[in-house]
Amino acid sequence: MNDTTSVKKPALQYGKIAIETPVILAPMAGITNTAFRRLCREFGGGLYVSEMVTSRALVERTEESMRLVSHHPSEEIRSVQLYGVDPKTIADAVTMLVAEDRADHIDLNFGCPVPKVTRKGGGAALPWKQDLFTSIVNAAVKAAGEIPLTIKMRKGIDADHLTYLDAGKAARDAGVTAVALHGRTAADYYSGEADWNSIAKLREALPDMQVLGNGDIWSAGDAIRMMRETGVDGVVVGRGCLGRPWLFGDLQAAFDEYAINPNSNAAITPIQPSLGELADAFKRHGELLVEIFETEEHACRDIRKHVAWYFKGYPVGGEFRANLARVESLAQMDEILGTLDRDAPYPGEEAEGPRGRLGGMKTCALPDKWLTSRELIGDQRLILQEAELSVSGG
Repeated sequence: MNDTTSVKKPALQYGKIAIETPVILAPMAGITNTAFRRLCREFGGGLYVSEMVTSRALVERTEESMRLVSHHPSEEIRSVQLYGVDPKTIADAVTMLVAEDRADHIDLNFGCPVPKVTRKGGGAALPWKQDLFTSIVNAAVKAAGEIPLTIKMRKGIDADHLTYLDAGKAARDAGVTAVALHGRTAADYYSGEADWNSIAKLREALPDMQVLGNGDIWSAGDAIRMMRETGVDGVVVGRGCLGRPWLFGDLQAAFDEYAINPNSNAAITPIQPSLGELADAFKRHGELLVEIFETEEHACRDIRKHVAWYFKGYPVGGEFRANLARVESLAQMDEILGTLDRDAPYPGEEAEGPRGRLGGMKTCALPDKWLTSRELIGDQRLILQEAELSVSGG
């Protein structure tokens, strides 16, 4: 009798890299450092991408850029996201990463909506210039060689100037491994609801490559719903994991079930940490930060921004939050966390849902006459050189 047991195929295949849980941690400046990536990986599988680094800074080997592309030995897949506006500089940065064996996967960011970047033609504004976008992607793919290269982008500049379908096709033709789409335009910023219909349209337009969806994934249920509604190969999670590294445990459980039966409606019991378990995760985050920053003072300064996200919805009081937001050492952190009722249960919906940046719609700041042509005109190429700033994108 033949053995008909099927072998589970990886959900995503990036070159030689098998990613069994089709979940990507979105790069977030000041958040997705080595410590946070390690913490998330302790809860579940996926691909954990570094903070974004500008190609120019990397080529110049600035101290900060070299820190951003550093990985802990436990990170089996070293994933780096690059941002840039010049084909040669991007190619030089990719060449450096490959030649010095600093990355197993490289992602290019074309999704930054921050005004000081789009005002210079960078980020989500750049794909409007079709030839420039295509040149950058082609140069990066060529420089990457066998290293898988992906891109992350937004729908476009605004509802009247969409770029995602053209950009997706250009990326496919260049040999990009996968494309991730955030279902918002630059003008949408982080407002309203992400347009999952656009993600489905991109999936339909690119049947011959891997497509991932990003936007409004606050729970494992949202991730599975996106898979079913759009047909994407995987999801990209950003703000939903802020203060909730255990979300990746929920996602792995949900996708393990989904791999067995995509139509299953079996309920996955989400991780619902008690106040004590939450405090332990927060402390673990602090300890990991000490490893990368080497001083408790620096680590504690960094973790202060996470306080509101971790304790969202928990009845801990304003004084506790204020004290923890001023923490200066791990010993002091222990003292403050020790005042909590560790047996206090998970507060439910109050601890869930949107977090991080929200903000309303805004007119996308652009260089003069940027929308006049889909090719670079006048002094726009000179303006672009000012766009490489160390800012978050997505």
